[in-house]
Amino acid sequence: MFTLTKQSLSQPLLFIPIAALLTLSTGCRIEQEQAGQLPDVDVEVQPGQLPKYDVKGPDVNVKTVERTVTVPRVEVVQEEKTVEVPYIDVNLPGADRKEQTLTAEVAVPSTGYDLDIRDVYIVNNQLWVVARLDEKIPNAPRTTTSVSDRIVINAPEMPVRYYIIGKRPSGNVVEEYTFIDQRQAIQEQLSSGQQLYSRQTV
Repeated sequence: MFTLTKQSLSQPLLFIPIAALLTLSTGCRIEQEQAGQLPDVDVEVQPGQLPKYDVKGPDVNVKTVERTVTVPRVEVVQEEKTVEVPYIDVNLPGADRKEQTLTAEVAVPSTGYDLDIRDVYIVNNQLWVVARLDEKIPNAPRTTTSVSDRIVINAPEMPVRYYIIGKRPSGNVVEEYTFIDQRQAIQEQLSSGQQLYSRQTV
């Protein structure tokens, strides 16, 4: 049993503010918007196996569609905004297609980074998404944030692999993405596949 005494009442009580024990991290997403261009794709389909693709013919339609995404305001607060993103429609007669959004997103230590999807290939019956991460403003405010880019594709469902050209940010451990220093590291595999999408660089 706790007993209050005159001596204990005379001693000051120490309170540790809870706010002093908490650290608030501000997060945001930076949305990259750019137009793209795409080679035409023709597809051969055989029963019992995934289709093989050949680049030719007007079987792929590229346009833009509106999607609601989360982007930062100036004060680095998340908000939803409707933007146009590339849309790849791969027309495969007799094959079931599924619309899906391919999103590359990387946590970065400042607002000075930029990420954009450069290419989409079919390699060994997988979709390979090739994006590039650049630090555009080295002296940008240091705050944990994220950068992302996305495209929408309507095609037969198949596994997706993501390659990010650039240095992996400190603390980023997302196993879904493979970071490579240069495109040449996977150029041989890309050359053996079929390109579905290519973004024009400015």
